[in-house]
Amino acid sequence: MVRVVIADASAAARRLLADMLTLDPAFTVVGEANDGPTAIAVTRRLRPDVVLMDVDIAGSSDFAATKQIMIEIPTPIVIVSAAPSARQAETSMLALRTGALTILNKPVGPVEAVDIEERRRFATTVKAMSQVKVVRHWPARNRSGAERPAGPRAAPRRRIVAIAASTGGPAAIMTILAQLPADFPTPIMVVQHMASGFIDGFAKWLDTGCALRVKVAEHGEPLVGHTVFIAPDNRQLGLSSEGNVELSNQAPVDGFRPSATYLFRSVARLASSSAIAVMLTGMGRDGVEGLREIRSSGGLVLVQDEQSSVVFGMPAAAISAGCADHVLPLAAMAPRLMETIG
Repeated sequence: MVRVVIADASAAARRLLADMLTLDPAFTVVGEANDGPTAIAVTRRLRPDVVLMDVDIAGSSDFAATKQIMIEIPTPIVIVSAAPSARQAETSMLALRTGALTILNKPVGPVEAVDIEERRRFATTVKAMSQVKVVRHWPARNRSGAERPAGPRAAPRRRIVAIAASTGGPAAIMTILAQLPADFPTPIMVVQHMASGFIDGFAKWLDTGCALRVKVAEHGEPLVGHTVFIAPDNRQLGLSSEGNVELSNQAPVDGFRPSATYLFRSVARLASSSAIAVMLTGMGRDGVEGLREIRSSGGLVLVQDEQSSVVFGMPAAAISAGCADHVLPLAAMAPRLMETIG
């Protein structure tokens, strides 16, 4: 059984979240909380497999509930938020950095009105998060990490960096960007799997936390240095032949739009050996087929190691497929980028 604690100020919302899980008989709601201190106490007493926490509870008292749970009784935390405001989006990003795993859109009830596929995706994600082995300290550990070179390769000038991440990605991306200098000359393109409505807040949060300019990508704008371009909701992000941002409504790739594979394939086709691809923490294997093309075209592939990944799904799939040039701890990613860009 997957034992769940639900923390939300509204009793009706707690009931709705519980109902969202009823498609899978493996779930059982073992406790509820209507504020942060109660969420901490209930989690301490019941030791659930996962906590569903409303964004306002997660962000109250300077993230005390999330912080204390992760320090005292590390437990997977899933943030839920309905139609996020700018403040809630920013709060959600900070909760992720504090230790929560992912964000889900809070459905609009009653549960009978919620699409069955939405309910299934919600339950599947919560179950997957319940199986993540969370750690007490969110910042990546400073470990030397293993490198897996693919043999002698040329070292052309790198002109573009493409990054992909899913679960655990927001904090990982912030860690990398915060270490890069304001004069980092190479444009960075990012695909981050995230609940709808949070990308603007994600970009603004990153922009305030690093020296680079961070923005949601716009179709046709030039790819310039010192800038990070984030894939918008429900659009494929790629590179045009003119060297500009290309946004597309093309079909999801393996269920994802934006897709890491779409981004990597586009970069491989048009930037070839001048590209660096970075695969970070996340569930599944999105991006692997695109990484194959990056490597075939002479590009460089950096993959996050298991110890520093929140979920070692996407990185593990890349390594298993033989797509990784170097497997690095998160703390080593930015130094390697600066060394490679030269």
